[in-house]
Amino acid sequence: YKVEFPQRQNHYVEVTAVFPTSGQTEHDIMLAVWTPGSYLVREYQRHLENLVASTVPMGDAASATLPLTKVDKNRWRVQTDGTTHYQVRYRVYGRELSVRTNWVEEAFAFLNGAPTFLTLADGKPRPHRVTYYLPEGWKNCATGLPQKAASDNSRVLTFEARDFDQLVDCPTLFGNLTIEEFEVGGKRHRLVNHGGGEFWDVAKAAADLQKIVEVQTHFWECIPYDNYTFLNAVVESGGGLEHSNSTLMLTSRWSFRDPKRYRGWLGLASHEFFHAWNVKRLRPLALGPFDYEREQLTPSLWIVEGITSYYDDLLLKRAGLLTEKQYLENLSRSIGALQVTPGRLVQPLRAASFDAWIKYYRKDENSDNTSISYYTKGAIVGFLLDAAIRRATNDRRSLDDVMRMAYGRYSGERGYTEAEFRSVASEVAEVDLSSWFAQACDSTQELDYTPALDWFGLRFKDPDQPKKDKSAATANEHGSDADADGDEPEEKAIPGWLGLSTKTENGVLKVSKVKRGTPAHAAGLNAGDEVLALDGYRVQGSNWAARRKQYAPGDRASLLISRRGKLSELTVVFAKEPPKRWELQADPEAAESQKTRRSGWLSPAN
Repeated sequence: YKVEFPQRQNHYVEVTAVFPTSGQTEHDIMLAVWTPGSYLVREYQRHLENLVASTVPMGDAASATLPLTKVDKNRWRVQTDGTTHYQVRYRVYGRELSVRTNWVEEAFAFLNGAPTFLTLADGKPRPHRVTYYLPEGWKNCATGLPQKAASDNSRVLTFEARDFDQLVDCPTLFGNLTIEEFEVGGKRHRLVNHGGGEFWDVAKAAADLQKIVEVQTHFWECIPYDNYTFLNAVVESGGGLEHSNSTLMLTSRWSFRDPKRYRGWLGLASHEFFHAWNVKRLRPLALGPFDYEREQLTPSLWIVEGITSYYDDLLLKRAGLLTEKQYLENLSRSIGALQVTPGRLVQPLRAASFDAWIKYYRKDENSDNTSISYYTKGAIVGFLLDAAIRRATNDRRSLDDVMRMAYGRYSGERGYTEAEFRSVASEVAEVDLSSWFAQACDSTQELDYTPALDWFGLRFKDPDQPKKDKSAATANEHGSDADADGDEPEEKAIPGWLGLSTKTENGVLKVSKVKRGTPAHAAGLNAGDEVLALDGYRVQGSNWAARRKQYAPGDRASLLISRRGKLSELTVVFAKEPPKRWELQADPEAAESQKTRRSGWLSPAN
């Protein structure tokens, strides 16, 4: 492949691909329709233009055009005319700031393999060599691919993949990149930054990444790659995608100096790096060898993504990059997100994994009512499974041991079935966990948090527990409930609640989501309804929240809406908002044995 950027200001990259004919007079070439790690058919072929097949010019002989016919949505057939090699030139439009697609502009670019490189459709393993021609203004590029011997021209860089899988597995970042290197376990690691300028301290970020690498390589007890590259594009977007020896992450210039957002970036890096073991090598049976032209269905994405989501923050805690309080806050948010999603009572975790291709990446206004995230529930199930194993073995074994044992058995060519993973967990726990998995993964029964909380000396904070009023200061020095003037404290009114989500579009207040089991759902409100008036008085996005607070639980009101231009009045009955019951905290009455177990769970030595 010859890759050039003559029209990068218009988001185009130009590719010339040369293929061997192997003596055949007719060849099918194809473009992948999805990217491993992002489970949705994305139809990348829609961004290809101007495909022209021709002979490869040799000496003074000019190239001659060859017949090329599109035979499927992502396949083309070339009549090779008896040549030993032929070439296909084409352009790719790249303007999507996501880690699974391409972005090309004047200042920088990143390319993923699946949406960029045509390949022979026979699926046979063969080397794939790519040469990048850097335009003026770009000084370097970075990728996980091994580089061939450097040319005299520093703007011409050649890399070679052993096969198409490796080519797809190694995104490339281009521009004026800042690179920080560090070594762990004798292996080279790089943080490659584009953007951020004075807002990002790349050396500090690399030092924190080193802590993540150290704790995770200690966890897995092996390093399965020769080198690893964190590609970090500071481009006012978000997301990350895992690869065997690299990850591409998108973030904001404002993320570094905001402690909470920076911890989120570290969590993303921890998540994607954990995938270097869990999915890139320890993988479900269906996820390799890849069929890049159709869905690869598996019920095990909760293991791939959910368990990784459990460990991303846990290993940050073990690396000293989160406090116990911060870790519990993050875990609480996950539990809370699941427990307020009505879809948890509709879709089992195993089904959420299997249906990812048609549901998770195609969310709509009703998704919360019918489905769950296998990331979120998978992480919580990972937490509960870890506690169940520790409890069954009196803390001699844990989910850590399950992951290492599964890696030792199934990280080779074959992969594992979900039944085999469950069997390993039972083996480590020294008890049959079949019924446990049946409830947690195969059913829609509510998860039981009690055993895990009891084991670690945790509890959910009482939502009715009154918060201390710091402004009351010294008024109650003698234990009185009176305020500073001796009056009884005023009881705060509880506002009514409807349970609908809204958004303002061009000054119009619209319903965006209506969750099942809420007053709004009972009243018949629909996503897309325009909210015009409450009890005969005009409401807008700017005053909607304040107006709702005028109503108490139990109050009835008339809501004027417009549905596709037709005015209607609906009667709504306000309710009390359900308390936020899922805030984890250390139990102040925990026994020393519980505190010891919690410390062992969260400690880096585990």
